[in-house]
Amino acid sequence: MPKKTIDAVDVSGKRVLIRADFNVPLDGTRITDDRRITEALPTIKSVLSRGGSCILMSHLGRPEGAGFEDEFSLAPVATRLAELLGIPVPLPSNDCVDAASAAAVAALQPGNVLLLENLRFHKAEKKNDPSFAAKLAAYGDVYVNDAFGTCHREEASMVAVPVAMQGKPRVAGLLVQKELRFLGEALAKPARPFVVVLGGAKVADKIPVIHNLLPKTDAVLIGGAMAYTFLSALGQNVGDSRVETDRIKDAQAIIDQAARLKCELHLPKDHICSSSFAAEGGQVRTFEGPIQNGFMGLDIGPGTQVEFGTRIRRAKTIVWNGPMGVFEWRAFSVGTRSIADAIVAATKSGATSIVGGGDSAAAADAFGLADQFSHVSTGGGASLEMLGGDKFASIELLDEA
Repeated sequence: MPKKTIDAVDVSGKRVLIRADFNVPLDGTRITDDRRITEALPTIKSVLSRGGSCILMSHLGRPEGAGFEDEFSLAPVATRLAELLGIPVPLPSNDCVDAASAAAVAALQPGNVLLLENLRFHKAEKKNDPSFAAKLAAYGDVYVNDAFGTCHREEASMVAVPVAMQGKPRVAGLLVQKELRFLGEALAKPARPFVVVLGGAKVADKIPVIHNLLPKTDAVLIGGAMAYTFLSALGQNVGDSRVETDRIKDAQAIIDQAARLKCELHLPKDHICSSSFAAEGGQVRTFEGPIQNGFMGLDIGPGTQVEFGTRIRRAKTIVWNGPMGVFEWRAFSVGTRSIADAIVAATKSGATSIVGGGDSAAAADAFGLADQFSHVSTGGGASLEMLGGDKFASIELLDEA
């Protein structure tokens, strides 16, 4: 069922407790990518413009959970939010549930915002502890889940807090609404041809996704290091390429399933390889078919780039999760860039394109193409689990539209 969203709630004079995902990358105290902050702005502005106040909560990194740790403070996020919103965003205390935070919440006026300090300074957050959640729940008249990147985790702010706020509005933020629309509704009845492009290092991460999407899709294109496990399952020599030997049976099962379902499963036919796993210094060669021992596949080859690109450009719905090679190294970035360009071309021709979070989103950003896809997910793990067909307790608890 579609979920009720924050823009459908009267927030005038109300304190709105928003679980955002401000788990941003930091270089010291400098935020190196503020996408997760900017993606939260529509929800925050929706509340403020209608006379509500916002209490924002998030985690950042992986602190020990034994109290305040300076390197994991949300202070840089508060600074950036204040710049983006044009109003002060106080961080009232080093503890999200102490007397100082409670007092700041009580004094909060309509149109104002505050940010609570890192939820994971308490072990209780990851333990989904109800007593910790009750203290957070007491802050709000309305609960908003706008933290898609954490929706697959049963933590206090995601699950126990909305449980504690039963009887009060519990709704999706505008970012979560967008994620659910693309990752849920768009894939329930995809326009065809529907093509799924999967890459990255690990087959294990993608097995549930492939099993869930194979019956729904017209073609699956597999690149990245995970392709070499599939090619090994077919008996092809892959040289020194990365192979998950414990997943060869799973790869074979997927190959068999695709054949039964008459779903096209495409694997690389040629490979850009190196004699060493390094950005520079190794001997670089292209192999068609089997890879010579002493070489490892680090990108899809030119023939595969053309074949995959042709298939993608004809598609009407495209899901992309995982790069085609080590895109961070210039010599092995061409395959991933060619896929990204093909998806952008299809999107301009009217296709719906959905980019999973994580490395795919990072590649889209690195190539300067992120704004040219229909949707770039903010949640790597969450998008994978949703594409794999999982249901999330954090979403199920929200009010239905």
